[in-house]
Amino acid sequence: MPDEHKLKSNRYLSWLGSHIHDPNLWHLTRKSVSRAFFVGLFCAFIPLPSQMLIAAVASLFVRSNLPISVSLVWLTNPLTIPPMFYFAYWIGTHILGVDAVAIDFELTMEWIKAELEHIWLPLLVGSMVCGIVSGTLGYFLMQRFWVWHVNNSWRNRKSRKFILRKLKREDKGPQDNQKSDQPGDLKPGKEHHSDKTTDNKKPE
Repeated sequence: MPDEHKLKSNRYLSWLGSHIHDPNLWHLTRKSVSRAFFVGLFCAFIPLPSQMLIAAVASLFVRSNLPISVSLVWLTNPLTIPPMFYFAYWIGTHILGVDAVAIDFELTMEWIKAELEHIWLPLLVGSMVCGIVSGTLGYFLMQRFWVWHVNNSWRNRKSRKFILRKLKREDKGPQDNQKSDQPGDLKPGKEHHSDKTTDNKKPE
């Protein structure tokens, strides 16, 4: 996950001004992280080189965690760009009912200028559909994971407390038994009385 100080000092994000210093953009909560997954996964399917800027701006509006929103954009990298965007293009051709052609995708301005005018509509439609679907899935899966993680942590905490209480009771048990096994000191008066009773008994 990107470092908070590096993001705040990033020259590409400096135009956001004081908005980037909003503490709500850096807190880890169920809502902010779930929204960040939607923003990051949606922006990862935007066929433009400025995905990180778009994710950063979107996180300001939806109040999502900024580092997670930006880091998820890097799902699109030189290895994943060709299959991801060709799949989005293929989805777009099926929605629009046009024929798909073989394309070598590159997320550069040169490629966009040369090829985008021929395939922009199927690519845009497919990218929007893939971005919305993947972002929505990421949002709800993170919501479910967060609830599961909190409940699981609470159960583990309760079980640890139960084990600790059980161990304490087991440690106190032998100590109490040792105390009860020790003979009590007889009081001098009682000891003297018992001796006199013994002496006064007549032999049979």
